[in-house]
Parts: sequence; structure tokens; C-alpha cells
Amino acid sequence: MRVLVTGAAGFIGAALTHRLLDRGDTVFGYDNLNPYYDVRLKHARLQRLTARDGFQHAVADLEDASALAAAFDAFQPQRVVNLAAQAGVRYSLENPRAYIDANIVGFLNILEACRHRGVEHLVYASSSSVYGANLKLPFSVRDSVDHPVSLYAATKKANELMAHTYSHLFALPTTGLRFFTVYGPWGRPDMALFVFTRNILEGKPIDVFNHGHHTRDFTYIDDIVEGVIRTLDRVPGPDPDFDPASPSPASSSAPYRVYNIGNNQPVQLSRYIEIIETALGRQAIKNLLPLQPGDVPDTYADVDELMRDTGYKPGTPIEAGVARFVAWYRQFYDV
Repeated sequence: MRVLVTGAAGFIGAALTHRLLDRGDTVFGYDNLNPYYDVRLKHARLQRLTARDGFQHAVADLEDASALAAAFDAFQPQRVVNLAAQAGVRYSLENPRAYIDANIVGFLNILEACRHRGVEHLVYASSSSVYGANLKLPFSVRDSVDHPVSLYAATKKANELMAHTYSHLFALPTTGLRFFTVYGPWGRPDMALFVFTRNILEGKPIDVFNHGHHTRDFTYIDDIVEGVIRTLDRVPGPDPDFDPASPSPASSSAPYRVYNIGNNQPVQLSRYIEIIETALGRQAIKNLLPLQPGDVPDTYADVDELMRDTGYKPGTPIEAGVARFVAWYRQFYDV
């Protein structure tokens, strides 16, 4: 297939693009290489991709409607995976406009480009953050997500609503994926695993929020990519069981689906740190702090719908995934 991937120089986008190329798809990567985190890592990911046959790319913003339209017109994708976004919960407290520009205006441009060019299927990144401070665990796509606790989460919920509108009005098949704390080699430097590994190796303290008591459904990158590909290959149609008198948030009478994509096995942060310490062979110096504004106490993915519809099943134990990240980190940074 001809697949356009936005955020192709990002963590998930680069890993997905490699897998698509491995199976013989042609991929157009679209990324603005923004400096939210170290751009050298994005360039390194992109350099590995540009060395491969079947890959081409453009460097531009999602908010640039004309640049995005030009990429669509030149490449003529059959399917689109939108992973480009302004990421980060805490950063959204400081720079809210960046989230409206990239995640709302940019996503509207994606929807319009797909609508007017007959794209067969749009898969887009949502987030486990949409569940807010819900206390019902595990989080199910059938649950209400009307109480976000960060602007980042609000923009992701908005993306789901916008996608449904386009699925309903224009019969554009869309699938939203609520990612749960993705980690692994080539990961993001702003994420806990990266920060903890760097600081422990440098003998610096690590900030442990909520005193390490909260839990996260850490999901290994290969498992995430497998789920993305399985959903990309399954174009949704109207849900024959959808009941407008008792509507499910996860499906519709339109060609629309939303899935959780997680490991289905939450791990307490304090245990996560122990696993990192074991992989590094060093102890962390811990700076225990309260829960940060915008953070949620726990995440836990119910992936029943994704398993039922695609056969997805996460298979990477946390110990194995962390060990692979540490091995990559030591090699990449020569430490």
C-alpha cells in the first residue's frame, strides 16, 4: 500500500514506518522536526529511514494546509496514519497554544486532506490521557471520557469527536488509538524511562512523582506498532450492533472506531524504577515528590475490543522491554 505517516521522525512514527517498509509498503513521511525534545534524535531516526527504499518525506507543519495538501497530491496515499502532534501533559500547562495549533488545526487539515482525496482509512493517535482521573479500572473504550485533566488530553478527545464527524458526514473510515505509555529503543527523551536512565548513569537524582505510588500501563514499542498495523489493515464500517438509544463511545453507525492499545498489565512506578536499576546495575537517587498537576494516578488498558477485532495481544514483558531500551541507550550514547 501507499501509506502517509505523519510524525514519521517521532518515536512511534519511525518504528511504524520501518515495519511498513519491511512488508513492502511505500511510505511518505511528514514531520516538522520540532524542538520539543532533542532534534538530533529525530534526525537520527529520519536518517535511518531515508537510507531505505520505498521511503520519501517532507519537513513541514501539520498547520500548513498547503504543504500538507501538496504532500497528499504528490504521493496520493491510500491510507494515512496521523501520529504527529504536540505531545506532553506537563508542557501543555506552559504552552497551550502549541496544542491547539498542532493537535486541533493540524488534525482538521488531515481530515480535510483525507476527505477530498478519497483516502481509504485514517488511523490517528489518541491517548490514554483522555480518561482523566477516572477511578474505574481498567479503562474501557465504553467508559465516559468527558473529564480531561490537561489540555493535551482535551485535544485528543477533540480529535476523536472531529474524526467521528467526518466519518458520519463524509463516510471517511477513521480509527482512533488510545496509546498507553509507550516505551522502548529510540524512545522520547522527555519520557520517564529515558530521563531515569540518563540520570542514574550520570549519578543525578530522579524526580519520582506521587512518591512512586501511581501505576502506568507501560507498553513496548513493538507491541504498539503491531496494533497500529492490525488496525490500519482493518477498515472500519458502520457497527451493525450500534444502538443510538444507548450509544457506545467506541463505535458508531458511521465507519468509526476507537480502541485502547496498551499492555493490559499496569506496573507501579516504584517497581518500574527497580527494573531500570536492575538493567543498569546501579541504584537511583530518588527525589520523592507529590503528583504533578495534569497527571493521573493510574492507567490500565482494557484491550478486549482490539483483541476481538484484530487479534492483537501484547507480548513483551516489562523486564525484557526495559533491558532492550537500556542496551540501545548505552550503544546510541556510548555510555
